[in-house]
Amino acid sequence: MKQVHAIIVDDERPARKELMFLLKAFPEIEVIGESDNINGAVDLIQNRKPDVVFLDIQLAGENGFELLEKVSDDFKLIFVTAYDEYAIRAFEVNATDYLLKPVDPERLEISIKRITGKPVNSQPKRKSFEYSDLIYVKLSNNFSRFIKLNSVIAFISLGNYTKILAGDGKTYIVLKTLKQWEEELPQKHFLRIHRCSVINLEYIQKIEKYSRSCHRVHMLNLHDPIEVSRSCASKLKSIHEIK
Repeated sequence: MKQVHAIIVDDERPARKELMFLLKAFPEIEVIGESDNINGAVDLIQNRKPDVVFLDIQLAGENGFELLEKVSDDFKLIFVTAYDEYAIRAFEVNATDYLLKPVDPERLEISIKRITGKPVNSQPKRKSFEYSDLIYVKLSNNFSRFIKLNSVIAFISLGNYTKILAGDGKTYIVLKTLKQWEEELPQKHFLRIHRCSVINLEYIQKIEKYSRSCHRVHMLNLHDPIEVSRSCASKLKSIHEIK
């Protein structure tokens, strides 16, 4: 097994030690250095030539993105931060992954597989997403980013693809079936209401009966209503009064 050399850049010593502890579960990863500032990280990268850098974004008086302006070495980059608002920028600089603190061991395992080239889906099915999670969205045009799961209004089936309708008005087309999403989404917040759609229950505006046996649901921030199958209408009755 080829050893992967890593360095950790974080201004909080407990955070560095916690990540080092979690990485001990992966024998293919060897931590060869750590730093609490940008200049120290630059020296480590130039002298030790790591394969991967675990980088915090909010450092004391510094921003982790500044590191990328000072080094030109070839390494994989994984951001480890308590802030989710930098996710889009992180992937604009070709980050391999974006982990939120406190780091979940199962989520870290996915990151390690990405940097070592192991199949991400080779392990048993992961636990369901938490409603507050960020979901990794690999787009059909090879652009990737993270979006907040609780900002997703609905998932619409497009065969082997899924259209994700987000609360900010953006739409994402991803190579993942609706069935796969349904198995991973928290059932408390998401419900499949049709063979072609799963909705976020928090965004229901109203449910209407528009014919003798047909219903459709109007969602906040969506212009067009979504069809509800006959078999799923009864499930919605226990959640929201059908008008």
